Amino acid sequence: MSEPTEVLAAAPPPGPPEPPPAAGRSVTARATAAGAAVSLLLIAAIVLGSRLLRDFDSALLPYAVATVFLAFGVAYRYTVWVSAPGARRLFKKGFGSFFSVANFKKAPTALPKMIATYLGFQKFLGARSRARWAAHQLIFWGCLLAAAITFPLTWGWFTFTSGSGSGPGYEMRIWGFKVLGFNSLDLLGWLMFHGLDIAAVLVIPGASYFLWRRMKDRGAITGQRFAYDLLPLICLIVISVTGLLLTFSSIFLHGGGYEFLAILHMVSVVFTLIYIPFGKFFHIVQRPAAVGMQLFKYTARQDEEIFACKRCGEPIDTTPYVENLRGTMQDLRLDFNAFAEYCPRCKRVLRGNAYLTHVKKGFK
Repeated sequence: MSEPTEVLAAAPPPGPPEPPPAAGRSVTARATAAGAAVSLLLIAAIVLGSRLLRDFDSALLPYAVATVFLAFGVAYRYTVWVSAPGARRLFKKGFGSFFSVANFKKAPTALPKMIATYLGFQKFLGARSRARWAAHQLIFWGCLLAAAITFPLTWGWFTFTSGSGSGPGYEMRIWGFKVLGFNSLDLLGWLMFHGLDIAAVLVIPGASYFLWRRMKDRGAITGQRFAYDLLPLICLIVISVTGLLLTFSSIFLHGGGYEFLAILHMVSVVFTLIYIPFGKFFHIVQRPAAVGMQLFKYTARQDEEIFACKRCGEPIDTTPYVENLRGTMQDLRLDFNAFAEYCPRCKRVLRGNAYLTHVKKGFK
């Protein structure tokens, strides 16, 4: 369907032809090179951070290898993502605002506030459902705690040593330097040794809620896919449950079934780490760019750069945001980019008028 006349009139004159998009082969080559470079940097960081592997635990080798594959996958997928016109513009605008000195001077508290509310507490989810927000918070903080403990231990950056060999006094060292000493029998020691159990207790109810919702909610059932929507939740639950069972086995069963549980836990963790870049969890890596875009819109509002609808005069969004949206649509070679200058109500009216004029008229 063609655009309404007034929308076409509002469109800017055609500029020089856009350069052809990069060939798929070149994007793949860049993404592979980026993945290889990040993987090599991580391997070097593991070797150096573990003091030339002196602090590296060979029993954790499968986890370390999985993190290298994770680094490759994230760098590869991110490079492919930012190669698309829309994502590239979002990336430039988002991170440009994120690291802008002018924005910091204009609104010095905006960035930390958005990091806390948008990345940390994700208040935008609360507008949809308090239950979904609470479940998402449990998963987010549980996974963040687990990653903060697991990755440095896996890489040999953190070590816990005891002068007696079996405690109760321990020293925590980072890159070989002593950070603190603690008693494994007091509260701090218990928290240090059971941090992953705490993370599992947080993740299980959050992931179980979303899994239950996807089994019961008609809206979720309609568009869900097993590998994309259900598998990540199942993986989180399996990792958390097997982790808790390892603790249960060592404390109450005197190690009964520990080897089987350890292998099952390792397989589930390794699979999930490799799956992250190519599944639903990739949005974790994309989210910081969205924070930059929110900052981009916020600083524009501070200057009162509000774009009004060309038809009814109602405010739409900030002028830089509308211009950015229109530029993205032009990059994607969409012929209706002028619609970005109209509010949602006027878009519906214009589409209705176009239908009456160009489609319905043909049946008279």
